[in-house]
Amino acid sequence: MSAVPLRNNRLAATDIRSVTVLGATGSIGDSTMDLLRASPERYRVEALTANSNVEALAKLAREFSARFVAIADSTKLADLKAALAGTSTECGAGESAVIEAGARPADWVMAAVSGAAGLKPALAAVDRGAHVALANKECLVCAGDFFMQRAAKAGACILPADSEHNALFQALASGNRDELVRVIITASGGPFRTWKPADIEQATLEQALKHPNWSMGQKITIDSASMMNKGLEVIEASYLFALSPDEIDVLVHPQSIIHGMVEFSDRSVMAQLGSPDMRTPIAHCLGWPDRIKGPAAKLDLAKIGQLTFEAPDFERFPGLRLAFESLRTGKGATTVFNAANEVAVAAFIAGKIRFGAIARLVEATLEDWVRGGNQGPMTSADDAINVDHVARNKAAALLPQIALKAS
Repeated sequence: MSAVPLRNNRLAATDIRSVTVLGATGSIGDSTMDLLRASPERYRVEALTANSNVEALAKLAREFSARFVAIADSTKLADLKAALAGTSTECGAGESAVIEAGARPADWVMAAVSGAAGLKPALAAVDRGAHVALANKECLVCAGDFFMQRAAKAGACILPADSEHNALFQALASGNRDELVRVIITASGGPFRTWKPADIEQATLEQALKHPNWSMGQKITIDSASMMNKGLEVIEASYLFALSPDEIDVLVHPQSIIHGMVEFSDRSVMAQLGSPDMRTPIAHCLGWPDRIKGPAAKLDLAKIGQLTFEAPDFERFPGLRLAFESLRTGKGATTVFNAANEVAVAAFIAGKIRFGAIARLVEATLEDWVRGGNQGPMTSADDAINVDHVARNKAAALLPQIALKAS
């Protein structure tokens, strides 16, 4: 299994790796396709999926001669077939088709379907022992225990595609598990790093979307502004690398050059550095166990001049505290944390709550979950999806009173 597999089974220079991209038209998918485009002699596309963008999916299918494509929106199958008329590409639509894409015989799968919808397609790839580059947080946040158990049973190789987890993945190779003291996940601090808590409470959507370093989708940018995203990464790291909460630290690093560090028993600290470009960790996963040429900008430390660090402020960013608490609680609490946050962010985008109420809604939902005694082991994707569904309904029910308290 492992998120930290040994460097073996190296590809020969003449080997062609078959690739499936789940979520090919999203931001991670765009970066992945950009890398595939740069090395057509190394990769063959087996399958591609998208949520609803038929035009973009069909364009990629034609460009890369994909053998199979799936659109999650089941009403758009006819449109997809029409867009691919005259090609040999097979088409499918709906959840079952996206799962089929994950089950297709590709050596390497990018799991970048966002939300709980990405869990079953990723598991389909895991269950056949594929190399799975994981960019979907829900696979671990909602189902980390049994997801990694399934990977171990099938002999699948889980490769972390997030910049922070990929950095830890690389740094961990410098020592053995019994020599590890802690891992350190870095955070930019987002646009509100120096703001007073009272000002963060009133932050607008426009302000929350002004990330200083990264260009990302709306949801993840807001999560970065609240540091909920860093909390989710803490949870992911725990499951990926079999770490206790006490073995994970967060360090604010505004320049976003050091993406992760690992401290070993001799007090050596190994770090992975790079320009803030998602194509770097994706290229590492795509080439693993070798390295391929990446298009990211060369890192010029002399030009950057200095790297600075701060301890995270849990008063400014209570979401980070809640993530550690949910991880310690276990038994579905991390699933509840994620689901409640998605409801809260959607409410903030819709103008129903203030920015500061995002964390309050998450906390209220978690407290209700614990009081209700709903905790229990999750052993299947359906278990995780059910907890996710229950938590979303509870968060939606609590939303009016949270909004009222903040008004």
